[in-house]
Amino acid sequence: MEVSCEVLGVSRSGYYAWSRRAPSAAAERRGDLTRRIRQVHRESREVYGAPRIHRELRSGGVRCSKNTVAKLMREAAIRSKTRRRFVVRTTDSRHSHPIAPNRLNRCFEQASPNKAWVADITYIPTAEGWLYLAVVLDLHSRRVVGWATSDSLAAELSCRALRMAIERRSPVGGVLHHSDRGVQYACDEFQELLGKHGITPSMSRTGNCYDNAVMESFFSALKRELTHHESYLTREGARQSLFEYIEVFYNRRRLHSAIGYVSPADYENRDRGPNRAQQNASPTPRSNRTQPPRPREACEGPHGSLASDSTRKLTSYHPVIHPHRAPTNLG
Repeated sequence: MEVSCEVLGVSRSGYYAWSRRAPSAAAERRGDLTRRIRQVHRESREVYGAPRIHRELRSGGVRCSKNTVAKLMREAAIRSKTRRRFVVRTTDSRHSHPIAPNRLNRCFEQASPNKAWVADITYIPTAEGWLYLAVVLDLHSRRVVGWATSDSLAAELSCRALRMAIERRSPVGGVLHHSDRGVQYACDEFQELLGKHGITPSMSRTGNCYDNAVMESFFSALKRELTHHESYLTREGARQSLFEYIEVFYNRRRLHSAIGYVSPADYENRDRGPNRAQQNASPTPRSNRTQPPRPREACEGPHGSLASDSTRKLTSYHPVIHPHRAPTNLG
């Protein structure tokens, strides 16, 4: 003890007085806030970083700043799950089926539901082999409206995901469906399904993953927050895990930064609320919003024909590209 006190330059009496002293009010508050941060982090499957944890705490009535949350997370070694390296791989569109033009034109913000859907296919590794996942996502709320899994890349996979979206949403007035140029979306079976329900096709340019950036970002989050941390023994186990992530966590609980840090389900519920018209009448700047941001009116056209130059430049959207192509040819 004498050596420690000498090194630290304190007296023994001073050390013992410090060790017996009760924690200050500020220290107690920091400790309580750290416990709350740890609880929110655990409930988020350990995927939330400081911005989302700060939003969750504020929505629960806890007064704190984002910088304080970030500092306490660093001190307590509380981190969001680590993302992995990635390599961008594009879809092989070498087939004889017709290709639709890029009608969406990167108009990723839509003023109302069922105006534009985006779709894509990724793969999940299991001990039994690849499990392929097809997803349809509504650009208005970023909600997954249709999805399907299969051990095959046959066109039935993308068709089942689209059928789920149609059954759930019952779109009226026409929807724009945007995808890549893969054979699963360009084939006759899928195009006939689109035509039967009055849905207009749109496809990305060759090798341009940014034309479908919202789907790329969703698959990046799915793998970063779920599948990279799991080892699935069976395809059925992977399918159940995907169901829980998509239907329970992502759609209903996960705070989404693109829609004002609320879940897709809550964002759609606010759309149906009595104050929606008042929110639309006086939108606030993105940085100061307390309500979900209102999509730009330039994107209200169902086929992206009204997209502004600023929309096309993606000034408000920065996608995270993640490899969602299997090492085999996805068509």
